[in-house]
Amino acid sequence: MAKTISFHLQKGGVGKTTISGTLACQSALDGYRTLLIDVDPQGNASSWFLKKAPLFELADVVQGKCYIQDAIIPIPQIQNMSLLPTFGIGGTLKLYAETKLAEEPFVLQDLVHEVSESFDRIILDLSPGLGRLERAALISSNEVITPMTPEVFSLDGLEIFIDELAKLKKNLRSTVSHSKIIINSFDNRIKQHRDIYHAACEGVFNVYKIPVDPLFRKAQEAGYAPQLFKSRGRGLKESTVGAIKTLNKDIWR
Repeated sequence: MAKTISFHLQKGGVGKTTISGTLACQSALDGYRTLLIDVDPQGNASSWFLKKAPLFELADVVQGKCYIQDAIIPIPQIQNMSLLPTFGIGGTLKLYAETKLAEEPFVLQDLVHEVSESFDRIILDLSPGLGRLERAALISSNEVITPMTPEVFSLDGLEIFIDELAKLKKNLRSTVSHSKIIINSFDNRIKQHRDIYHAACEGVFNVYKIPVDPLFRKAQEAGYAPQLFKSRGRGLKESTVGAIKTLNKDIWR
């Protein structure tokens, strides 16, 4: 039975897709059958790993237009990694969330359960906000991990998210755990970054850092896993690789 993790904060620009995709890659590189589900109507994770639009996507699965096995796509360049994509074709997933999802709040939970025997690990990449679609994804997860940037507004967003998640767990009787924070694009040379990190560590969460590294963006533009991508003969910084491996090891315990 696969463990399922979502990465979410209702604030945009904190690196949810980068972290989701990078950790899915690392899990697959470590030899685990890993499924990345793109629950973001913008489909950024799918655009990262796929060169062309797929025949079927997540919206087709939840609407019963195809079987889930028909929509899951193995990623050729990363052994053990598969993707259930969203390409945002006509905004189909967004439209479904706005019109039909209220009648089927557990549709993603059922979907995850259906494939949980076929994979060791499942990662959900969510869009910003906390609407019906994001709530459905969260209650389908065993754990939600919050990415944030080293900014004061991210700490404010974390407090709001904690309150909203508590309401969600109560209203929909979810047991999703929330005990980890990832501070993304961390630069130890910047005092504000260090201050935000120390402030986050004063709470009840386990706090992790992923150093700022321009190669993430270049790898995404090229459609590669950051761990496998090299630009001008240089790969990710050793500190970045170490942070990714440590985080990936800890989140699946």
